Amino acid sequence: MRIAIALFDGVEELDFAGPWEVLAYWAQQVAEAEVEVVTVAASLDPITAAKGMRVLPDRTWDDVGTIDVLVMPGGKGTRPLITPHEPLHERLRDLADAGTLMTSVCTGSLVFAAAGLLKDRPATTHYDSLDLMRWLDSSIDIRPDARYVDDGNVVTAAGVSAGIDMALHLVVRLDSEDAARQVKREIEYDPQPPV
Repeated sequence: MRIAIALFDGVEELDFAGPWEVLAYWAQQVAEAEVEVVTVAASLDPITAAKGMRVLPDRTWDDVGTIDVLVMPGGKGTRPLITPHEPLHERLRDLADAGTLMTSVCTGSLVFAAAGLLKDRPATTHYDSLDLMRWLDSSIDIRPDARYVDDGNVVTAAGVSAGIDMALHLVVRLDSEDAARQVKREIEYDPQPPV
């Protein structure tokens, strides 16, 4: 199984790093099946994330091979990716048509909406982008209070830290509740914010 996490300039750091931590820990320490977690981008050039972190992608879209699960993070870098006729949209539709489990974090769901992947589906996004999602596709059944929404072959998560919750949900789907609990315990994910 190959899980690919998309990268692009302006990607929100926790949107990709949170799911990466959950899924890579599961793949390397818990999963009994062979699971590969990679990052994928338009090129292998460094990506500058939303707050300045620089990251080197593992693969390009052209050499990544078969993708079983795609994670599309959000961030300010999604705005250019929601323009009409964006070449990434066709690639996303092709992946969905081929049976890839399409998942998003935060405003990554806006890219899915622009590509037509959320038509007549329930979905969520960052609370500050709900109106933009509605503008992109008024047929979407927007779930503003959901941490994540699982609609079969498309799973969308709300903003930033919700991606960790969604990734743990993916471990349940791809493996088991016991595996997800083990990952949660080992990465010490037990949100109890001080404020």
